[in-house]
Amino acid sequence: MTDTVAAPDWRAWQQSWDRQQEWYLPDREERFGVMLDTVEALVGPEPRILDLACGTGSITDRALRRFPRATSTGVDLDPALLTIARGHFAADDRAEFVTADLRDPGWTDRLPHRSYDVVLTATALHWLPDDALRVLYGQLAGVVRDGGAFLNADHMPGQDTPRIDAAVRAFEHARRERARAEGAQDWAAWWQAAARDEALAAPVAERFKIFGNPADGADHADGVAEAFQPVGWHAATLREAGFGEARAVWCSPSDAMVLALK
Repeated sequence: MTDTVAAPDWRAWQQSWDRQQEWYLPDREERFGVMLDTVEALVGPEPRILDLACGTGSITDRALRRFPRATSTGVDLDPALLTIARGHFAADDRAEFVTADLRDPGWTDRLPHRSYDVVLTATALHWLPDDALRVLYGQLAGVVRDGGAFLNADHMPGQDTPRIDAAVRAFEHARRERARAEGAQDWAAWWQAAARDEALAAPVAERFKIFGNPADGADHADGVAEAFQPVGWHAATLREAGFGEARAVWCSPSDAMVLALK
């Protein structure tokens, strides 16, 4: 008699990723809702989506539930998060995933389509330095079809508001500490749990080689520092990159979402 090994529960891993992200971003679902409302308003209910720096496919998951006739291409470099995404969407032919480094000048050559109705990304691009983000925005202007859109939700602080910023940071720190005391899992703890899972151990080890181990204080490849620019900078840079219109469409005390229309 042989023992049967249970298949990994990829849905559970994606949900645990969402919970970990919500520890940092309690209004995460609200901004996803605004993002998808904007998609429907601008390009309709059957979009071809590029989910940029897709992680476990959180945006793709919500988009395909909202838009049953949509398709999505997820792009990421992280082998562990892509393993979860590919596992979760293995039976859904509307979703496909591509391994690519957004700092590689030829990353768009890996995409299965020449153009997309909309490019969506959230809490992902702040690790790119300003010059690299300008280059990426120019590349996206070539990927989005005429009349298509790009939406980026991320940390986009205000300008010249030190007292407001300090109060928001203190409030968010206290909220996270309360949630941690109640058992919430932070970034480093999530990665250590993933490393202990038999199905994820190998891709997590590969991930640590690329980005470093969060337990050692490493979050990004090559020690790249997080770059937080205000939403006005993003809107102006997107217009310079070739988008016709760009502005903020959502904000919280610490984050914002910029929309650009080709």
